[in-house]
Amino acid sequence: MVAATATATAMATAASPLLNGTRIPARLRHRGLSVRCAAVAGGAAEAPASTGARLSADCVVVGGGISGLCTAQALATRHGVGDVLVTEARARPGGNITTVERPEVDSGLKDDLVFGDPNAPRFVLWEGKLRPVPSKPADLPFFDLMSIPGKLRAGLGALGIRPPPPGREESVEEFVRRNLGAEVFERLIEPFCSGVYAGDPSKLSMKAAFGKVWRLEETGGSIIGGTIKTIQERSKNPKPPRDARLPKPKGQTVASFRKGLAMLPNAITSSLGSKVKLSWKLTSITKSDDKGYVLEYETPEGVVSVQAKSVIMTIPSYVASNILRPLSSDAADALSRFYYPPVAAVTVSYPKEAIRKECLIDGELQGFGQLHPRSQGVETLGTIYSSSLFPNRAPDGRVLLLNYIGGATNTGIVSKTESELVEAVDRDLRKMLINSTAVDPLVLGVRVWPQAIPQFLVGHLDLLEAAKAALDRGGYDGLFLGGNYVAGVALGRCVEGAYESASQISDFLTKYAYK
Repeated sequence: MVAATATATAMATAASPLLNGTRIPARLRHRGLSVRCAAVAGGAAEAPASTGARLSADCVVVGGGISGLCTAQALATRHGVGDVLVTEARARPGGNITTVERPEVDSGLKDDLVFGDPNAPRFVLWEGKLRPVPSKPADLPFFDLMSIPGKLRAGLGALGIRPPPPGREESVEEFVRRNLGAEVFERLIEPFCSGVYAGDPSKLSMKAAFGKVWRLEETGGSIIGGTIKTIQERSKNPKPPRDARLPKPKGQTVASFRKGLAMLPNAITSSLGSKVKLSWKLTSITKSDDKGYVLEYETPEGVVSVQAKSVIMTIPSYVASNILRPLSSDAADALSRFYYPPVAAVTVSYPKEAIRKECLIDGELQGFGQLHPRSQGVETLGTIYSSSLFPNRAPDGRVLLLNYIGGATNTGIVSKTESELVEAVDRDLRKMLINSTAVDPLVLGVRVWPQAIPQFLVGHLDLLEAAKAALDRGGYDGLFLGGNYVAGVALGRCVEGAYESASQISDFLTKYAYK
């Protein structure tokens, strides 16, 4: 339970897509406020392509988000696949960039990587008060987010004194209530699911969404038993040495870059150079008579065809579904069933004196941020203390807050105006963090994703397997699926999944060469 409670808010911060770039309206840029947000900008220079041009590649990566870029980089640097092409329909790379936790990508940015304080507190709103989440065993007797009976129930359940598994796929709510009790679910895991997935834990699959925790019970008979077994296995099979070029964070934390997270995709894009094609819209993909695939693109220079030995689709599943339907209606049907609820990010700045005194630590707003259970009567899912996490995010005397709202339990945000979203966020903040008499905030950005985060619902893994099996049945060797609906929504999982995909593609190309 200690590990779960200590990392819940950090994981929510790490996984939330809402640290993505937020625009600063022109009317605010003249207010003398210098605020660094994670804004995605820039891109690779386009290689000229004439109408009807035909190119070739060993692998085409469809989608220039972090999954696609890292897949291409891994192919080029780890597997020696130099003939790689990344195509992105938008005019800039990066997709929905968030925060990053211990990136395993060498993009020449190690000197620009900055880590949040691993000891910074995380908070959960409960009964009108922001209550700290315990981060270490010594905190357990003193934290007031849970009652003593609730703590005892969680401890006994973690040891294995709880009802047995039902013999079917459980939702997150079912798993947590059965193993750890109602209080852990309602006060920790439910808001945690809001932070990670903006999801409904009664529908999210424990196995698909939080597989590492699910496997603890599966392999060890209980959460504690599985944890002990995992530690024993790690001692027998230690991980390879950490890359000496990477900085060493002090404890579990999150990271950004000095000039914002745009530095990561932009650096990878720069390293790939002309291999990255922006504003290339994929219109069709067909099986080639010469093995491989032919991809047709609409580009700024005209129509371009690409002959590829392999293809990986790292675009959202609903986009991949439309493109793949002419090849396999079964695969397309499976991909179309993944659900992406809407989410909005609202970035605002208040003067430091607007923060309630009881929320200050040593006179400062400190911490990662706060999460809000749906039962607590606020619309906002949570708030990230951006200027407390990383340096130079706001000038002296001001705080920068990134707020997220919407999700699977509040899809009505798509009908709200930007002003209404800002009003909702400001209204909620004045209930627990901001003084009710504080001046109006400076609005630094409002961004709405109508289809934001793929929901790993009960049955998710079966749907994914059905899509892959349909492609296999159709004989579409060398056509791979990737991205966050495959690997996981956390940026770290997207990077890991990209490296796993690169290995699979490399293995395929090796076999391809000998066919």
